[in-house]
Amino acid sequence: MQEFHFHDDGIYPNNKLPVLYYKNAFEHTDTMQEVFKSNHWRNSWVNGIFPYHHYHSIVHEVLGVLSGHATVQLGGPDGEQLEISHGDVLVLPAGTAHKRMQQSNDFQVLGAYPDGMSFDTKTGKSGEYKQALQQIPKVPIPKLDPVTGNSIWS
Repeated sequence: MQEFHFHDDGIYPNNKLPVLYYKNAFEHTDTMQEVFKSNHWRNSWVNGIFPYHHYHSIVHEVLGVLSGHATVQLGGPDGEQLEISHGDVLVLPAGTAHKRMQQSNDFQVLGAYPDGMSFDTKTGKSGEYKQALQQIPKVPIPKLDPVTGNSIWS
C-alpha cells in the first residue's frame, strides 16, 4: 500500500488524511464488491471516473478498478498522476480532488462509501470551497479499511 498526501490549493481542499493506493489488491475483481460491503463500504455503483477535477466534501470514497486501466490525477491540477489498472484500489479521503486523464475502452470502477453514506460532487466552482472547508472535518473516519478490514487512518 502506498500513501499520497495532497495540500489545500485554495480551490481543492484535499485532506490531511492520505490517499491510500492498493496496487493489485484484487486478483479476481468479482469479489471486490463483497469485500467492500463486508467492511461496511456500501452505496456502491459501477461506472468510470469523471474527466474533470472533482471531490466529495461529505464522505470518503473507495474506487476499485474492475476492468481496464486509466491515468488519474489526484490532488488537483498540480497533483500526482497515477496509472491504475484491473484490481487496483484507491481510498480517497473527503475533499481529495480526482480526475480521469485517459482510459482504456474497457475501464470500469466500483465506487462505494463508508456505511453507505450519501455523496456530493464539488468541482471547484466559486462558493464551494468555503462550505467544503466546514464540512470535511465533520466527516467521520470509517471504522474499517475497505480492502483489509483493519482500522483505517489510525
